[in-house]
Amino acid sequence: MIYVQFDNTHFTRDNPNVPSDLEQMPNLLNFLEGNGVVMTNHHTPLISHTATDILTSFTGLYGDRMGVPVSNSYRYFNPNGTTSVGVSFAYWTDPIFDPTTSTPTDTKFNMITPDGKNTPAPWVPYTRAGCNVGQVATANTVLENIATDIPTVFGPGSPQAQEVASNPGQAFADFVGIGVHCALGNALCSDGNGGASDLLPDEPGGYSSYKALYGHKYVAPQLSATPLTDLDGNVIQDHQKPTSHIGFPGFDGMAATVSLSYVAAMQERGIPITYAYISDAHDAHPSGPSYGPGQAGYVAALKAYDTAFGKFFKRLETDGINKSNTLFVFTSDEGDHFSGGEPSPAGCDGVTTPCTYAKIGEVNANYAGLLATEQGVTTPFKVHSDSAPTVYITGNPARDDAVTRTFERATSKLTAVSPITGNTDTITKFLADPVEMKALHMITSDPARTPTFTLFADPSYFLFAGAPNCTAPCVTENPGFAWNHGDVQPEIVTTWLGMVGPGIEDRGVDSKTWSDHTDIRPTLMVLLGLKDDYSHDGRALTEELAGWAKPSATRNGSFTKVARMYKQLDAAVGQFGLTTLAASTRGIESGNSSEDAAYTDLENKLAALTNDRNALATQMMNLLEGAEFGGASISEQQANQLVEQGRQLLERANNLARS
Repeated sequence: MIYVQFDNTHFTRDNPNVPSDLEQMPNLLNFLEGNGVVMTNHHTPLISHTATDILTSFTGLYGDRMGVPVSNSYRYFNPNGTTSVGVSFAYWTDPIFDPTTSTPTDTKFNMITPDGKNTPAPWVPYTRAGCNVGQVATANTVLENIATDIPTVFGPGSPQAQEVASNPGQAFADFVGIGVHCALGNALCSDGNGGASDLLPDEPGGYSSYKALYGHKYVAPQLSATPLTDLDGNVIQDHQKPTSHIGFPGFDGMAATVSLSYVAAMQERGIPITYAYISDAHDAHPSGPSYGPGQAGYVAALKAYDTAFGKFFKRLETDGINKSNTLFVFTSDEGDHFSGGEPSPAGCDGVTTPCTYAKIGEVNANYAGLLATEQGVTTPFKVHSDSAPTVYITGNPARDDAVTRTFERATSKLTAVSPITGNTDTITKFLADPVEMKALHMITSDPARTPTFTLFADPSYFLFAGAPNCTAPCVTENPGFAWNHGDVQPEIVTTWLGMVGPGIEDRGVDSKTWSDHTDIRPTLMVLLGLKDDYSHDGRALTEELAGWAKPSATRNGSFTKVARMYKQLDAAVGQFGLTTLAASTRGIESGNSSEDAAYTDLENKLAALTNDRNALATQMMNLLEGAEFGGASISEQQANQLVEQGRQLLERANNLARS
C-alpha cells in the first residue's frame, strides 16, 4: 500500500478561470480518475487543521478519542488558571510537549484515549501481520523534535543525544521526519542497522520486542548505497544557511520530488506499507511568501509536482509495482480559503496568462485589542491563534460564569474593516462552548485541554491575542500567509480522497457519496484484511469497492442505509454537527449579563440532544463494525428503525437551531 496525504491541495478550483491543483497535476489526476475513484464529497473533522486532519485519517478516530482535536498547537490550563502551550506534532508516545519549557505541568500523553491511555498506533496491524511500515514525514508516527524525542528514544546520554547538544541542525536532519516500524524480528531494524525499541506502553494486546529505525541517518543507508536523492537526482538535504545538512529536509521541504523518492525507495527495498506527506504548493517554502491562484510561483510548483508524479509512476511501473498489486491512496488534509483581492489581468488562467495580486494575505486581527477598543472587555485570556481560535480565559471560569458569558457576547459583536476589500466584516461566524464542542468531538479525556470556547471566524481572518489596545493597528494584511483553514466553511472542510488498486472499482469521480477522514482507516482495514484493536469513528466506504472486496455482510442495502445516516449524525461537519453549531451560536449570543435563561435552556437541550446522538451513533457503529469485520448482517428492519431514529434526531437539531 502507498498512502500519500497532501497539505492543502485542491480538487476544485479556487478561481473559476484557473485550473485547480489536481487539474495542474494530470499525471496524478488521470491515474486516479482512469483507474479508480476520486471522492470529492469528502470532509475533515474539526478543527480543520493539518495535525488533527492527518491523525484522524491515520486512526479513523475523531480528536476526542485520539487526543488532538485542536492543532497545530493548543493550550492547556495549569492548576492556577494560567495556560501553557502544547504542540500537536509530537511522537506517538510523547507526553504534552511544551516548546517554552522543559517541564510541562501536564504530562499526560499528547495522543490520548477517552480512558487516559496512549492512543493505539496505526502501524500496529501491519507489523503484527509481518509487514514493515515506512513513514515519510507523517505526523506523529516519526520523531518530531530533537529536544524530547531523541533522549526518550535513544537515551539521555546516547551519542544521538550528544549530537543534539553539539550539532542540533544535523541532529534534526538525522533523526526527525523519517522512520520504519518493523515487523517482529525483521532484520531491517536490527541493532546493526541502528534499530531502536518501538515502545507502545498501552497498545491493546501488548507490543513487546518490536523495533524501528528512527531518522534518515538509519533509514537512508538501507534504501541506497549512495546518498539518497530526490526524483530529480538531487541529494536530499535541508537548505539551512550557511551550512546545509544531508538528511531530512524539514516538513516544509517535503515537495513531491522528495517525498515520492523516499516512497519509491522504500517500496523497492521491500517495505510494503508506506505512508507519506507532501507539503503544499501555494507557499514558497521554507519562508514564503504565499501565492494566489494562477500566480507564477504557484503554477511552477504544481508543474514540478506533476513532473514528479510522472517520474514516480514510471519508476514504480518499471519495478512491477502497479494497480494490480498495490493499493494507492491519496488525499489532502483539508481545503483552505484564499484571502486576497481579485487577480490581474482579469480572466487570467495562470497557465497561459499568469495572475498577479495587488492585495494578498490573511487579515491578521488582534483579538484582544478589538475586544478592548470596541467592546470595553479587557479580561485576560490566551488563544490558540487561528481562523478558528480556541479561547482560554485566565482563571478557567465555568462556561456559564458571568465573565465567560460577557466575553463570548462581546466576541460575537466584533467587526473590522478588511484591508483587502475595504468592507466592514463581522468577524465571528460561529461559537461553540464545551457543550457544543462535545457534539463536535472536540473534548478529550484531559480536562486541562478543554478551551473556554471555540470561535469560528470569517475565514479571511487570522486571530491572535496581542496587546489589549489598538495603539498598533489591530487589523493588518499579512502577505506571508494567504490560505486559512481550521474553520467550517465548505471550501475548508471539503476535500477529496482518491483510491486505486485491488478491490477499488473504476468509478472515476464520485461526487455523491458523503465521507470524511475517519472513513479512510476502516476502508483500508477491510481492503487489506486487517483489523484494529478498537472500534472506529468512521465506516468502510463499500460503495467504492468491487463486489468481491466487500465483506458479505455489507453487500445489502441495509448496511449502506445505516452507514449514510450514521455519517450525518456523527461526523463533525455532518448535518447534526453543523446544525447544532448554528444552535450553539444562537444560544451563546443570547441573553445579557443579568439574565441568561435562553442560553441555559438551549444548552440543556443541546446537551440532551448530543447524549441521544452519541447513544444512537454507538449503536449504529457497533452494527457497522460487526458487518465490516465480524460477518454480522444488518437486517432491513434494523436499518429502517435506526434510520428513522436518526431522522428524528436531525429534525430535533433543526428545530433547536430555528427556535
